Amino acid sequence: MVDPDAAATQRWLMPRGLIVLLGMTGLLVSVLALQQFASILAPVLLALVLVIGVHPLTGILRRRGVPMWLAVTITLVAVLALILGLAAALALSVGRLATILPTYQDRFDQLVDDLRNGLATLGVGRDQIRAVLDQISFGSIASALGGVLAGLASTFSNLLFLLFVVAFMALDAVGFSGRLSRARRQRAEVVGALDTFVHGTRSYLLVSTVFGLIVAAIDTGFLWLVGVPLPLLWGLLAFITNYIPNVGFIVGLVPPALLALLEGGPRLMAVVVVAYSVINFVIQSIIQPKFVSDAVDLSLTLTFLSLVFWSFVIGPLGAVLAIPLTLLAKALLLDVDPSTRWIAGLLVGGSAPPEEADLTPSEPGE
Repeated sequence: MVDPDAAATQRWLMPRGLIVLLGMTGLLVSVLALQQFASILAPVLLALVLVIGVHPLTGILRRRGVPMWLAVTITLVAVLALILGLAAALALSVGRLATILPTYQDRFDQLVDDLRNGLATLGVGRDQIRAVLDQISFGSIASALGGVLAGLASTFSNLLFLLFVVAFMALDAVGFSGRLSRARRQRAEVVGALDTFVHGTRSYLLVSTVFGLIVAAIDTGFLWLVGVPLPLLWGLLAFITNYIPNVGFIVGLVPPALLALLEGGPRLMAVVVVAYSVINFVIQSIIQPKFVSDAVDLSLTLTFLSLVFWSFVIGPLGAVLAIPLTLLAKALLLDVDPSTRWIAGLLVGGSAPPEEADLTPSEPGE
């Protein structure tokens, strides 16, 4: 009879500490490698998420009797139209912003003079005033206004490559279900993990899109009402940054708040900041994370850490794709292996249900 302790000793021939060290080293090397290929990897991952999100359209059309070739064509056109529409909207918005910013130069100079006089009234010395004003320039504000849009627009810098990847993935997706069915008979756990990733990604995209449309509509109407220029642009920005977990509303707040400062002064800027904080913080940072956590079954802490990690790895697009990429990593590293699946159970959101054994009444005499 085999001694269980002896079997366990033979199983762990390598010290656990060394295994952890090697694992951390492998993670570091993988992250550095991903950073080197971020310019190629980011469009591929974006294309993967887009195809996963739109692919159910093919099934819906097929169930309505549409021929396969036409259903695939409509799905592909929908994805390409989405990409081209976002790229064109961001390009036009950056151009429009660059056009109107020079008209605020005089207004900015007036704000600087008001700040100088206000500091002098408070008894601040000239040297201190000069030190403060040296940190403020119209160019820095213009850079901050365009920086967020430029970062998002850089996602589409390799637009032709992205379009080709999306087209090939969409065409391959036609027969991919059949290949998964054949693979399931031999690698059921691997296919099951991929199914979890796909389902979680679609649920996340659905929840984020619904809340993004709500936030964008409210923000656009509010900015138009108070007279902030380019309200449609900032509504589009609010919709896109809604895919950034937890802190997306802060990214979407900076440009309209600065433009409100140039348009109506500190009072209008304060109104925009307060309104955004009430509207966007409540919806995006309190209500939506609960729905996202339930949809993807990830803890709120993990969703925030995934934002930091993937932004560090592949840049601004990593913030937008943080949740889908975390689901993919979880599926490939944890869900595929029964021996590591318990770790995935520690990462879920919400409260775990009690064990069935705890709910079973004890037998008499026990």
